[in-house]
Amino acid sequence: MRPQPPPSATPVPPSTPPASAPAPHRRTGSVIAALLFGLVLGGGGVGAAWALNDERDSPAAGAGPAGDARAACQALDGFDESKYVAKGPDGDVAINRYAAAGALSASAAAGDATYKPLAQAIRRSQDLHAQVFGFNEEVKSHLREARRICEGL
Repeated sequence: MRPQPPPSATPVPPSTPPASAPAPHRRTGSVIAALLFGLVLGGGGVGAAWALNDERDSPAAGAGPAGDARAACQALDGFDESKYVAKGPDGDVAINRYAAAGALSASAAAGDATYKPLAQAIRRSQDLHAQVFGFNEEVKSHLREARRICEGL
């Protein structure tokens, strides 16, 4: 049998990490909290900048039916029916402006019935154009009506 150490022997302390080293999960939590705080702060800054930015000349300014009607008129104003069948960018621009004028005027009319005549004039021109595959005098008359309505907005 082996002799046991005397009771006065110094016990070996259990191994523990030094008090100055933070636990790994605490460091991760701090980093995540700092990132979230930065995200919230940055998002608030962007939101404030948007709220304070004055873009009255923008087609999207004045969201709602009136803004949609103005944007439809701007699209129609830039639409040149003679370029509708052109190849390349000119034709693409014409096709998209004509479609945008129809969609925006329909949105305006859905939000406010006072814009219904504009939407109807553009829709009639588009429907007739789809039937005759061109811009004959009747299609052009509906476009003139739509442009006349736009002048009054």
